[in-house]
Amino acid sequence: MTEQNNDRPDRPDLVGHTRHTELSLDEIAEMQPGLGRIMPEVSDRYWILYYAAKGGNWALAAHELNELGGLLRLGITTRPKYKDHLDSFINSHMVALRKAIDANDWPAFERAYQKGVEGSNAYHRDLGHGEIEWILPEDPPKHLRLSP
Repeated sequence: MTEQNNDRPDRPDLVGHTRHTELSLDEIAEMQPGLGRIMPEVSDRYWILYYAAKGGNWALAAHELNELGGLLRLGITTRPKYKDHLDSFINSHMVALRKAIDANDWPAFERAYQKGVEGSNAYHRDLGHGEIEWILPEDPPKHLRLSP
């Protein structure tokens, strides 16, 4: 079903129906997550990534890195003003992490990981959010098996 958008009468809008309501395409678009909703999951995956690699569970580390990349690409899509910073993280820090994971190289991974932490904190400062400083939790996550 289509309805005419009063703001743009030249473009009919699709309307999605649920058992509770109808939502326009614009309303659905507005609901897409911004970085405020995405970054807590990014943080958790980055935390798991570290302890998975440290425990020698390189397959889990690779999985977390892949999921991290998907989240950052989602952030680029929903908040394009952060594209340059997110692309930079993906194309530098994540590439270095991928190489270390593929080689099962803990020392290289640990160096790349720390540079990623420093890089993300620098991006926060560059974007006027110096109050956001990520630190690696001292304890590994308890809800996953981190050894191979």
